[in-house]
This record gives sequence, structure tokens and C-alpha cells, in this order.
Amino acid sequence: MLKTALRNLLAHKARQIMTLLAVCLGVAFVSGTLVFADSTAEAHRAAASKSFADIAVSVTAKAPPPGAAAHQQTSPLDDALARKLAAVPGVAAVRPSADGTAALNAADGTPLRVRPGANQAAGYVPGKDGKDSRYPLAEGRAPTNSGELAVDRGTVAAGHFRIGDTITLAVDGPVMTKRLVGIVTTEDPRVTAGGTLALFDKATAQKLFASPGHYTGIDLSAAPGTDQFALSRRVTGMLPADRAEATTGAAQAAQQALLVDTLTRGYEKLPLVFAGVSLFIGSFLIINTFTMLVSRRTREIALLRAIGATRRQVSRSVLLEALLVGLVASAAGFLFGLGIASVLPDILSTDGNTLPHGPLVIGPRSVVAALGVGVGVTVLAAWLPSRRAAKVAPIEAMRTTEPPPSAKRSRIRGVAGLALLVPGAGVLVSLSGAKDASEKNLQTAMLGCALLVAALIVLAPILASPVIRLTGRLTGRFGITGHLAQQNALRDPRRTAATAATLLISTALVAGLAVIGNSTGQALDRQAAAGLGADYVISSPPMTGVDPAAVRRVADTSRVRTASAVTDSTLFTGGGVRDISGVDPHTVHDVMKLDFVSGSAKDLGPGRIAVSRTLARDNGVTTGGHLNVRLGRNQEFRKYTVVGVYKDNPVAHDALGARTEVAHHSYLPGSVQRILVRTDGGAVSHTTEDRLRTAVGNSPLLKVQDREQFVHEAAGTMGELLTLMYGMLAIGIVIAALGIMNTLAMSVAERTREIGALRALGMDRSGIRRMIRLEAVTVAAFGTLLGLAGGLFGAWAVGSLANAALPQYSLALPWGTLLLVCLLSLAIGALAAAVPARRAAALSPLEAVAET
Repeated sequence: MLKTALRNLLAHKARQIMTLLAVCLGVAFVSGTLVFADSTAEAHRAAASKSFADIAVSVTAKAPPPGAAAHQQTSPLDDALARKLAAVPGVAAVRPSADGTAALNAADGTPLRVRPGANQAAGYVPGKDGKDSRYPLAEGRAPTNSGELAVDRGTVAAGHFRIGDTITLAVDGPVMTKRLVGIVTTEDPRVTAGGTLALFDKATAQKLFASPGHYTGIDLSAAPGTDQFALSRRVTGMLPADRAEATTGAAQAAQQALLVDTLTRGYEKLPLVFAGVSLFIGSFLIINTFTMLVSRRTREIALLRAIGATRRQVSRSVLLEALLVGLVASAAGFLFGLGIASVLPDILSTDGNTLPHGPLVIGPRSVVAALGVGVGVTVLAAWLPSRRAAKVAPIEAMRTTEPPPSAKRSRIRGVAGLALLVPGAGVLVSLSGAKDASEKNLQTAMLGCALLVAALIVLAPILASPVIRLTGRLTGRFGITGHLAQQNALRDPRRTAATAATLLISTALVAGLAVIGNSTGQALDRQAAAGLGADYVISSPPMTGVDPAAVRRVADTSRVRTASAVTDSTLFTGGGVRDISGVDPHTVHDVMKLDFVSGSAKDLGPGRIAVSRTLARDNGVTTGGHLNVRLGRNQEFRKYTVVGVYKDNPVAHDALGARTEVAHHSYLPGSVQRILVRTDGGAVSHTTEDRLRTAVGNSPLLKVQDREQFVHEAAGTMGELLTLMYGMLAIGIVIAALGIMNTLAMSVAERTREIGALRALGMDRSGIRRMIRLEAVTVAAFGTLLGLAGGLFGAWAVGSLANAALPQYSLALPWGTLLLVCLLSLAIGALAAAVPARRAAALSPLEAVAET
């Protein structure tokens, strides 16, 4: 039986290629993603280790306790402590540092946007040789006074800078301008992963990030033979215990690598989703391939049974074929996965987040996963066909044709399909009354969608006949070739359904995600637009702020009618933490579209707030009632009078208060986080935007957005969903093409005599090719129609959950995307038929009729 399995595998190697490709694709995504994750993590660790290679111990200041005296607020790290630490036994060198963050404008004046925390800044602290070994100079020289600056190579490329340029930047306050005098290199993974680095002279860095004469850290290098941990203990004994602490360089490198690795770990998820989808869809191709192989070898298997082969031996021979196919596919997929892993850093990198490059790390989990996934999926998918092969009786050797499926089996399939369809549809319909998008409801929705797709797959052979007869009205327009194509698709409904299953699943997923994504995106647009009355929004990053003087400059800008400052803070209630916006009661209605259910904003003042309808409902308050809350950094809870309740508004946040009071209790007293600008006649132009940017000092910390940009950013979270959608569409199309091509190739081989008879009766080669293509298009149309029906129904049901969380949500069909999906499915069917159609047309009538 082993020899028989090997002979069958070699005899049908052309058929198995399609299965190999399907499994190979899934294995490649799995192994490639795991290799990519291991390689990226190792690159982070290597970069961090290199950055801290010559640091044995780092000394940093501890955060002062609340209410600390003025002298305790100052960093204890100064030159005196540095000299004291230099005398510790085992210390080879001392290197103080003054580090922080700084945002830069590019050469064209627009802010360089990077991931939060990746805009690094530091002081260039030269050693005895006049150089800072942490930042080797590549061009120019080091900054020597407060008017000079050095940056890293990546920042130069991102900002299009040149030596001698004037760079605009900001730390956490007013805008500064510095002249670029040097370009450095760095191994800091926060910078090499897409961040920026700005270097000041030592005195300027101390003033900006610590205080004059003080540092934010002191790095110590160890003498040869000195243990880091022993040195750390000695250094700790020299420090004021309540104001400074020592950490080994190895611990810092590990912490740094873990931080960057955590920030980029999310990139592993998307490729793994693609891998899961490709393997799930590909399993149907494997089942179909082995089912057709078993069907074609019915007489052969019956003869083996007749000469003594047991059912177990027959089943094992089929599983052995699957095992060999899985091993070959796993090996090929693993090699392909290495190529995927090598290009993923470039594909997933963005302007604000560049993933590091490094040698590929092939760990045991990647190899085991490739073998486990490839072999496991193939063998499991071949299990059902192997059972069918084992049931072939010796008498089947006498049959010349395959018997049609029994009515009993069709009834069983129908009952099983309905048993899945009814609860699946019932679960989804029941969600239409859900009032929240809780995790439990989302899990219920996923279960309902899974049952619905499973039901469609089970019922597909039964639905094939009526659906294909309906679509046959279109193929019938092509005459006898169209009629024959329809009859060929109806000849074996199970095979047609199995072939169409790949398109059914991918179309259902893509259609459902497309509808949800389009509906949610439009709802977010409407939500942001409904709450914003301003034409421009000027905003600052968290824990910074807009210079209050800039509010007056913005108000005095040409064509500005209203400039309303907003202070954002936190509101602590018994039920959790909420956001509160401090506004001017006299101008808030000019810049925000507030829809009050009761009360109004004009009564805002000390001790008086307005709340959103959700906050009012959660806390059981109404206009005129009282709410016990704690505002911002205030340490005490107090009762606030509710002067109004308004419909939920993302621009106004959860509550509104008078800006004078909110600013007094915010974490940055007196600060402004947003300026909402209303222009004369709603004027929006590049000129107005440039004037506003000038009014706020061209600060790279601030974001100036017009209404359209603000709304677009609010809906920007749908980008990943769209990427996922189109990725799954591509995977589904590729595997569907392999499935259709495989099915038609085997169908042509089975119908050799039939095709020969058609040729003998006068059908030319073009007619044969047209018949095969139309058959493929018919199968593709069947899978696409079922997939669209399932996907749209699932999207409608899941949309009710979105509607509960997002009141502006309403079902919005993306007609363009759905039409594109249909056209691509039909086109892939026609393209997949190209090779089988050419082969069928090339058959000689006499040789085909003589085929046995």
C-alpha cells in the first residue's frame, strides 16, 4: 500500500500542485510571521545592547514625593555627584546626560510626526577627547552654544535638512529656532525605529530637561573585570536613597528592547490573520482535490479491496498521500515564508514607525509551526475523503460510472444545514435588539456568523441547482456552449459546491467587513461633523498645551470670527474616569454643535457643569440635580450642580465646565489644550491655515486641522480594517483560482471522451474553450452570490451592535467595493479556466473518443 500511495502521488502530481500551492500559502504566512517576529525582537535587542554596550550602571533621579520641598524638586544629579561616583572602585569613566523630548518641524515648516515618545532629545556631553561616544559625528561638528543643534541621519532624511539650515523645534513650551551644525549616528532603538533625535549643547540641555548644572542621568562604564551588579551595589550606597537609584546597563538594554518590541508587536497580528484565512479557505481546496482523486480511483480502490486490501489500508494510503503532500508543502511554504519575513519590515513600516532590519532568526517554533500547520491541515482535510475511500466496496470495480448521491444523503445534508442555519440566523437576528457592543455580544455575533457560513457550506450542494439554473439565463445567451457549461456545473453539485466554497468564504468575509467598515467610517464622519461647529481645530499633545497668549494671536488673525480656548481635564466619578472640557459659555455654541436635551451651557460657572446624556444616565442625574465628582488634580470630591444635559458629542467630551474652573484644577494649571476657530463665512484655505500656524508660532507640537482633516482623522481607525479586508480578498481570490483550475483540469480529464464526441460532432476549438470558461464563471458566480448573501446578512446583524455604541451608525452599502468583488470573482473564474480550456481544445477527436 505504501508503494501504491507513492505511485498515485507521482501519477497525479499535476493535480497535487494546486493543493501544494494552497497549503504552501498558509504555511508561508504562519512561518514568515513567526520568523519576522523573532527577527524583529532580536534586532531590537541587538540595537539596545549596542546602545548600552559600554554602560555598566546608570544613575537616575527618582520622582519627588507629592508635596516635596523646593530643594527636593531639583535633580540631585550634578557635577559634584559625578565626581563622587568617578571615585567609586571599579568605575572607569563617568558620562552625565540631560535627556528629554523635542518635536521638530521639517524644512518646509510642517511638523515631523512620529510615534509618541520617539522624538528624542539630549545634550551632547563631550568626554576628555572632546567627543560624545554615544553620538558619533557623521558630518559637521557638535553644538557648542544655545543657538546650535545636531540631529541624526534619519531625521535629516525625514526633514530634508542640510548643514546650516535653521530648524524650528519645541520641547514643551515656546518655539525655538536653532542652526543645524552636525549630523550624528545613533544605535538608540527608539530613534532607529522611526523616531527623531535632537542634540543640544550641555548647558542648553540641562536648562531644558533638568535645571542649570544638573542632569537627568549619569552613565558609568566599568573597569575591566568589574561585575555590573557588584558595581551597581557599590554605587547605590553612594546615592541619596530617597532621591536617586542605580540600574545596570544590561537591565536597561533589556527594558529598552522590551519597550520597542511591545510598541511594534501589533504588526504580528495582521499576517497571522491572513495565515488563518488562507489555511481555512485552502482546506476546502484540499478536501475537494482528494475527494475528486478518490472518486476517479473508485474502480482502482475497489480492485485493491477485491484482492485483499482492508478498509484501514485504503484509508491509510490516502492519508499517507496527504502526509507526503503536507511535508512538501510545509518545506516549500517555510522557504517562501523566509522571503515574506525579509520584506515584512519594509511593508509594515510607516513614516512615523520604521521597523528595524537584521538577520533572519529561525527559531524552533517557526519550524515546528510550519510542519504542524502544513501537515496537520492537509491530513485533517484528507480525513473525510479517506473515510469515503475506505467505504468503497469490491463490487464498485464493476461499475463504469460513479453513482449519483443518494436521496437519503441529500436529506441528511439538508437537515444538517438547516440545523446550522436556523440557530445561526436566530442568533444574529436576536442581536438586532442589543443595546451595547459588549464583549459578550461580540462573541455571540462571531458565533452566529460562523454558524451561518457553516450552514451555507453544508447547504451549497442543495442550493447549487436552483442558483445555477437562475444564472444559466445569462450563460444561455452563448448558445449551446452556455447550455453545456450550465449542465456540466450541475452534473456534480457536491463538486461544484466544494469548488465554490473558497469564493463563498472569502466573499462573505470581504463583503461583511466592507459593509461594516464603510458604515462605521461614515458614522464616524457624521459624529465628528455633527459635534464640531468650528472651521479649524488647533490641538496639542497630551500633558503639554497651547500658549494661552496664542489664543489672542489666533483671535486677531485675519478672517477669524471666533477663537474659543478649551481646557481638557479628567472628571472622576463613582463609576470611573471621564473627560471634561473647560469652555467659554459665551462662545461655546459658536464652535461646538451642542444639542441640549435640557438646560443650557450659558449657566456654566464655578460649581456648575453640564453632562452628556450617557454620563447622566450612568449616574442617574438630571438637570438641576447634583453630581459628586473630583475634578483634575483636585484631591477632594465635591458636589457640582448639573445645569444641562446634552446629546453625546465627541468634541465636547463627557462633561462641560467653565474654562476658568477646569483650568484651575487641571494637571497643567491655566493651560489650553485646544483652540476651536470659526472663520468669516466658513473660509477654509491654505492661506488661512498658514496664518493660524504662524499665530501659534509654527510650533511642531501643535496640530492645525481644518474641519475636513479633523473628521477624516476621526474615521482613520478604519484603515487597518480595510487593509485586512483587501488582504483577505486577495488570499481568497488566489486560492479560489487554484481550486477552480484544479477542478476544471480534473473535470476535463474525466470528460475526455465527451469532449472528443463534441469535437467529432462539429464543435470547434473556440467553442470548447468557451464552454470550459463559462463553466468556471458559473461556479464562480454561484460562490460569489452565496458569499454576498451571507456577508450582507452578517453585516446587517453585527451593525446593530455598532449602532448601540455609535448612534450615528446606519447601514451603508459600499456599492463600488461590492461590484469590484463580483467582477474580480467572475474574472478569476475565467482566468482560472484558461489552462484547462486550452488543454480541452487541444484534444484530438479520434484519440479522445478512443480514450478508455
